[in-house]
Amino acid sequence: MAEAGLPHAVAAPVTPAATAPRAPAPAPKVRDLRLDFFRGVSLIFIFLNHIPDNVVSWISNRNYGFSDATEVFVFISGYSVFLAYSGAMQKQGFVVGMARIWKRVWQIYTAHIFLFIIFVAQIAWLATRYNEALAEEMNIGPLFEAPQVLMLQALILKFKPVNMDVLPMYIALMATFPPVMWLMMRRPALVLATSFVLWFVVQFTHWNLPAYPHGGWFFNPFAWQFLFILGAWCAMRRHAAPWLQLLPRRPVTVLAVLYLLFSFLIVLTWLHQPWSVYIPRWLARVLYPIDKTEMDVWRLLHFFAQAWLVILLVRPESRFLTWRIAQPLVLCGQHSLHVFCAGIFLSFAAHFLLSEIARGLLAQVAVSLAGIVLMVALAGLLKWYKQAEGGKAAGGVGS
Repeated sequence: MAEAGLPHAVAAPVTPAATAPRAPAPAPKVRDLRLDFFRGVSLIFIFLNHIPDNVVSWISNRNYGFSDATEVFVFISGYSVFLAYSGAMQKQGFVVGMARIWKRVWQIYTAHIFLFIIFVAQIAWLATRYNEALAEEMNIGPLFEAPQVLMLQALILKFKPVNMDVLPMYIALMATFPPVMWLMMRRPALVLATSFVLWFVVQFTHWNLPAYPHGGWFFNPFAWQFLFILGAWCAMRRHAAPWLQLLPRRPVTVLAVLYLLFSFLIVLTWLHQPWSVYIPRWLARVLYPIDKTEMDVWRLLHFFAQAWLVILLVRPESRFLTWRIAQPLVLCGQHSLHVFCAGIFLSFAAHFLLSEIARGLLAQVAVSLAGIVLMVALAGLLKWYKQAEGGKAAGGVGS
């Protein structure tokens, strides 16, 4: 029986304290600016390295060791691809994840063919108007003899002008990555070991995809896949137990520094031939040739040494990554496909200007700076366009 003065039909008021506790909102994903920064640096270095006899290219890491910006670009690309597509494959299944990756592959393939047409047209026009030797130098001479054959070979990625080898290799790696990523999420050690074994076997068998009119791909995808898959494996393990801490930090750091110093001293003998007499013959037989096509072990070790020091010295929260002076590089890294394509086009334009119009030091600095400014401006335009559409900033080549 209800107590007097209290209507039994009235429920007790619900206060905020009486409500069920809500699950905390998931923390927003924080973009690792190190990936964008170093990918942007590698894009600038690739542009500068594609300009022959360019004094500004001395800032590139290729002049101070066995590896260059390509290793950095491929490793970060593998890392970024896993970050971009592993979630979709895990939540929506293999078919959806594969479809999303292949959609990106189609976009990169379209960009490659578009770049090929513009690049070849640029070279052909300048060659016929100014210097016919440019066509042979850039490997498009056969195009004038049998254009229908060369165009078909270009469409199937067998024919590539000079400096247009990176994207076909990347297309091949991404197109075959869906089953690799699916298995990696279940058997990561098996995938990484198999990738390493394939790279190791290629060092002796020289397996490669055929190129036209002869030879193989300049960047052998059977070899470079190891660095790409290693990047993806590191991305998958980024939140796992700190496996890098299992390595003895001081000895590994000392070995990395010594190896970087050793490679620098060897490279000095390339730049000044008289110093090559100081390299013992047994060492020369062990070292040479330091092959880029199959990512020679000396190049791979050089990249590992650099990467180890970067991991120790550059943290995700490093303040310099947010400095205004670093933003152009971060911006280029966030729009790497477009910036890379622009760099290929601009590098030949700069090469033409330096070889046919002006050859001096001032001209080299001017065309290099102009190209970098245009690449950064393109990245800024793309960022503005995405913001105007209400979307997020674009990711890298693999996103």
